[in-house]
Amino acid sequence: MEELNVTLTGLFISAFISSTIAPGGSEAVLAYLVSTEKHNAINLIIIATVGNSLGALTTWVLGVIAAKKFPLDQMLSPSRQKSLDLVRRWGGWVMFFSWLPVVGDGLCFAGGWLRLSLFFSLPAIVIGKALRYGVIAFFFV
Repeated sequence: MEELNVTLTGLFISAFISSTIAPGGSEAVLAYLVSTEKHNAINLIIIATVGNSLGALTTWVLGVIAAKKFPLDQMLSPSRQKSLDLVRRWGGWVMFFSWLPVVGDGLCFAGGWLRLSLFFSLPAIVIGKALRYGVIAFFFV
């Protein structure tokens, strides 16, 4: 039982770290655990999704903190302002793509910086991340 707790905690921590600014390998951890068939794949997907989503919210909060110290209107050139306008136009739904490598963390940071609605952003984050982990698990079952 203790080995199970350590394994699942490791997946959670890996998923959390993978969704912050630090690099991580939660996809590889999930793929390995699913392939061993020692754990229920649905439970593994849920644990990875929760950890990764909480990591995304941490990055979101960092964006909120940064916005207080560095206002956007003072920081961006007009061309970069157009990119942010696109994020503003799509609002929280753009957070669905927070699962993407490299740009996903930036989207979460920008979402916090722009103070996009968490009411729309959080479900989009969770759905995107759950689908990604579901696809990974599907290929390694």
